[in-house]
Amino acid sequence: MLAMQYELTLPADYDMGVIRGRVARVGHLLDDWEGLGFKTYLMRERGVNGSPVNQYAPFYLWNTVEGMNSFLWEGAFQGLSHDFGRPSVRQWTGIAYEESGAVGAPGRVAVRRRQPVPEGVELAGFMAGAVGETERLAGEEGAVFAAAVVDTARWELVHFSLWGHETPKAEGEVFEVLHVSAPGRERLARGRQW
Repeated sequence: MLAMQYELTLPADYDMGVIRGRVARVGHLLDDWEGLGFKTYLMRERGVNGSPVNQYAPFYLWNTVEGMNSFLWEGAFQGLSHDFGRPSVRQWTGIAYEESGAVGAPGRVAVRRRQPVPEGVELAGFMAGAVGETERLAGEEGAVFAAAVVDTARWELVHFSLWGHETPKAEGEVFEVLHVSAPGRERLARGRQW
């Protein structure tokens, strides 16, 4: 499992209706993308849910490198790059993925919490803690799914969770969910990823 996200931070007076309209027009194009576990089309508005910025920041979980590369190199990503400039794309290795009984429910909000992996910690124990947190998040009322991923270049752990209501039981940056494409969600490996 691979995770990917890019962030387009937009001017403070940007009309976020443009982003909503864009997702309404093109969001369905990834509903059957080979190799994609899911894509959450995420947005933050300045002043809403504590956000200091206007931002479009989709988050992906991929089943295959080929699917991710096809998205990046063969056109779908190019349209976004033409319209907004090519953003830096972050990638993480999967640590854990868990679903709740509400996995088919539409997501209303997503929460992303980033934290450093402290220098000197025993990595197996730290990552086992991340697995436990993923299980806890997925077990909370209203959760749809939760994932933990790590960037070993920056030693950054990310917890990502999708919620079916607007009062998530998770700490972090809160995003509005505009659409979810989940063609390969059922093929995402559940539980610990090592």
